[in-house]
Amino acid sequence: MRTTFGTAAALTALLAVASPTAAQQVAEGSAVAPNTTSAPKATPVDDTTTADTTAGNDSAWKKGRPIAMQYYRALDQRGINVFETTKTPGVESTGFKLDFGAGFTSQVQNLSHSNTATPNLVSGVNANQLADIGFGFNNPTANLYINAQIAPGIRVALTSYLSARHHNETWVKDGYIQIDQSPIDFAPLKALMEIVTVRVGDMEINYGDAHFRRSDNGNAVYNPFVGNYIMDAFTTQIGGEVYLKAANIIAMGAITGGELRGTVLTPEKRGPVYIGKLGVDRQLTNDLRVRVTGSMYKTDKAMSDTLYSGDRAGSRYYYVLENTAATESAQKDSGLLNPGFSNKVTAFQMNPFVKFRGLEFFGVIERAQGKAASETTERVWNQYAIDTVYRFLADDKLFVGTRYNRAQGDLVGITGQVGANRWEFGGGWFVTRNVLAKAEYVNQTYFGYPDTNIKSGGKFNGMMLEGVIAF
Repeated sequence: MRTTFGTAAALTALLAVASPTAAQQVAEGSAVAPNTTSAPKATPVDDTTTADTTAGNDSAWKKGRPIAMQYYRALDQRGINVFETTKTPGVESTGFKLDFGAGFTSQVQNLSHSNTATPNLVSGVNANQLADIGFGFNNPTANLYINAQIAPGIRVALTSYLSARHHNETWVKDGYIQIDQSPIDFAPLKALMEIVTVRVGDMEINYGDAHFRRSDNGNAVYNPFVGNYIMDAFTTQIGGEVYLKAANIIAMGAITGGELRGTVLTPEKRGPVYIGKLGVDRQLTNDLRVRVTGSMYKTDKAMSDTLYSGDRAGSRYYYVLENTAATESAQKDSGLLNPGFSNKVTAFQMNPFVKFRGLEFFGVIERAQGKAASETTERVWNQYAIDTVYRFLADDKLFVGTRYNRAQGDLVGITGQVGANRWEFGGGWFVTRNVLAKAEYVNQTYFGYPDTNIKSGGKFNGMMLEGVIAF
């Protein structure tokens, strides 16, 4: 995809904020429904009806385009605070359907960085000298979504990155089949599928709840901030997941290959990954929703496990704490920390989520232990984060929030623990359910790194603006 197309899309979002008429184009309709696990119902939950699209009625674009797929998370504002898809179909099955969606994102970056590392001369060049960064526009990113309803309760999904920080060219992120109803007319199986969901394919793994709130390349609608978490547990892997969704309980077990690509070579160096999740998600009152989940990820043998290195799209903070030889693509993870558990890893993540009216709290408590193939002993990393977000005005079109995030652990070749602390303060405006403008101030500091490391005394801070279009 030519980057000029992504630029135009992102700038449209940013210009909409400054437009006098855009202020009148607020989203209408009911608030996003909580994530429940009730049995399938025939009544559609989408508040965009056929009547909305009649001539002279402009409420359809205010509410978002009609949802055509069953058991589906909306790409726009309606998908916020939706985690696993529910056992409510959302729309009735009327035969085969094909649906396209997209997400476009661009940032204006004005960050500064510094360090206190001693010079490290490599071929006469100081490898610890930071790149000269300042105000500018980041390269836009874009996603393409294709979904097909091939039978009642059976959906096939395909996501492609049209442009990413790491790859400017188009390439496939994931593709999988999700089954929520039995295609076989067998009463016991049909009854079982009222509480069971099966996903098979190459897909975003469901370890933890943080991946439901992060920015995924071109779609940044679900994330109330610009950056993702410092230790970013996100990857796509080939395998299968089985869910039990009943009485507000979510249980999931999965087996995957543990790496970005599938292969049958060097089997003695590879093994399966086992993933589990258990939690409760309950709407206690009309105003109060509580969700708590715990997740586990475990593999004992891998050539290149990708739990903390699987985001091929890249970080939102370009070139921070990178040297003068850095490139946008090769140093795609600027601002993030990767523990380097490429061979063996056992990770646990707990995520509390509380929503009271417009106020939201989301937490990350994570512990990961593992090693690379060249290591003889395992190392430990811990991460903590708390998001506080307040959404207000009609249809939650405005929000403000703050996030504190800390990650620390042991790295190969460094004595003592290293890590980083990050504060993010920001807010956003949903001009429509499909158009979002965000702004944030970010401040990240590094600790524990020796004087010879480029991150010694490192810090970056400044302002970020982000425009998002998703439909």
